[in-house]
Amino acid sequence: MSTTPNTAPEHTPDTGEAAATGRGRSRLWSIGASGRARLRVGAAPETIRVLTAALDSRIIPDTYVADGAPVVVEGVSGAADPTAGDEDVALPLTASVLKPPLLASLLAQHADVVRPRVDDKGGTVDAEVSPPGPVLAAVLARRSWPGLPVLRRIISTPVLRPDGTLLQTPGYDAATGYYLTDNTHLPQVPEQPGPEQVEAARAFLLERFLRDFPWRSAADRANYLALLVTPIIRPFTRSLSPFGVIDASMPGSGKTILAGCVGLLVGQRVLTWTDSEDELRKAITTVLADECGAVVFDNLTEGTVIDSAVLARLVTERTWTDRRLGTNAAATFPNDRLWLATGNNLRTGGDMASRTVWVRLDPDCPRPEARTGFTIPNLDTWILDPINQATVLWHLLVLILDWTNAGAPTAHSVPSMRQFTRWAQHLGGFLQHHHIPGFLANNEHARDLDDDAAEWRAFLLTWHQLHRDQPLTAQQLRASAETYAGADPWAGTFPTTATGKPLTAKALGRRLTGQLDRWRGDTVLRSVIDPAHNCRAYWVQHNPHHTQPPETNPETRKPGTTPPEQQQHP
Repeated sequence: MSTTPNTAPEHTPDTGEAAATGRGRSRLWSIGASGRARLRVGAAPETIRVLTAALDSRIIPDTYVADGAPVVVEGVSGAADPTAGDEDVALPLTASVLKPPLLASLLAQHADVVRPRVDDKGGTVDAEVSPPGPVLAAVLARRSWPGLPVLRRIISTPVLRPDGTLLQTPGYDAATGYYLTDNTHLPQVPEQPGPEQVEAARAFLLERFLRDFPWRSAADRANYLALLVTPIIRPFTRSLSPFGVIDASMPGSGKTILAGCVGLLVGQRVLTWTDSEDELRKAITTVLADECGAVVFDNLTEGTVIDSAVLARLVTERTWTDRRLGTNAAATFPNDRLWLATGNNLRTGGDMASRTVWVRLDPDCPRPEARTGFTIPNLDTWILDPINQATVLWHLLVLILDWTNAGAPTAHSVPSMRQFTRWAQHLGGFLQHHHIPGFLANNEHARDLDDDAAEWRAFLLTWHQLHRDQPLTAQQLRASAETYAGADPWAGTFPTTATGKPLTAKALGRRLTGQLDRWRGDTVLRSVIDPAHNCRAYWVQHNPHHTQPPETNPETRKPGTTPPEQQQHP
């Protein structure tokens, strides 16, 4: 959101009694007649002591500590507003780690660093100096800065504190460690909005802002609102949030506008999707070092299957640790971003299927971009105006505060989402409080978009049709894929390599072991140790009427076999 990006925050160094009593300042430095800190330095050891005490006393405006390193919050010149919703949205302020050159520049700007010298007449005068680089590096080498407040994040949008109050005053917030950038377009939000304000906010968001999107169902609209609210209430819920996919059946349906609105409010980085796990990992590590609230993989190739072990791990971890690019040092970042992807007719695979919330658009017409008669004409450019962004945000905050004033009720009837159940309960409660139906009601449809599950179920069903409940080793099963003539009895469902050849027996065995006891609809793979060959034998159990969880139903295992937990692995 737009602020005053070229103006750094203001801060006045401690003066008077505080300067004379805090942490030995009167002995090491003082405030001069000009109001600037006056630092009298000498030899290198003395200079290090003086500069360390002065820096820890915050003589430089807006200095903080982050991960043991002093940082300064400063404006970013040239941080222009985006011209489209699929562009990076940079925050107008950044936290710059203090390095010797930056520290030298800031000292020259905010302090008088002087050193006694003998003048031509034999007297002693103070001459302004710039401390040498090695001295500045020694000052910055320490990791303990008890006088500097801890800076956790720079944010551009008000957020709910853990106690349920709204952080909406620009500047540093000691309760959260967040620094909120200024937004001249956002009016103060009442701590207790009245019924008329709440109803007006609900009407604006549902009947104006989101009215004309071609939602496939009420669930898609509810899920989108949940994703839109997530970055604002995350400090309060302290929950992991799932991966969000904004998907459409046709180009021009409005998916980029929806994703861009989130990013315009909280700051976003737009990334290009890659199937390389190593490149994806590097991109995640790089973007987590930036200040932004949302990360968008925009406009994936039509039909892309989102199946990434790296991404699946990311969305289920509160912190992300990886090697810094270009170094051998590891870095750890809090995973406090909202992760989104947009595209047409996308699908999921692997563990991403259960870690994704879907928002689907279906205009059901040949040229969605030619539609007219919108409640808000040209919404794609309308949302780029900072005044309009503030309007959307203000109405969202009104609904959020009305929910918290009611005790922030949660919903316990929402589908279980494993690591994201807490998120679902809070967002479900928010939506129920405002009578917005359908949250997560498209979960069953989303399962149909699980490409990995669909492929495995087709393979297991074909296996069951061909071999019934006959146990087969991986070698025997592999041989059955090559002993046919004419039409393929597997109908193309047998697992293959990237080049289309059937997996080797060893690779097939590893794949099968990874699928043991994992239900694919009404089909599950079982196994037993074959004592004659000292290896596993597998069979498929198909039960169209199965309703009881397999781990509690003794009838689901092949009679006379040993449960996996009692088997000895070869």
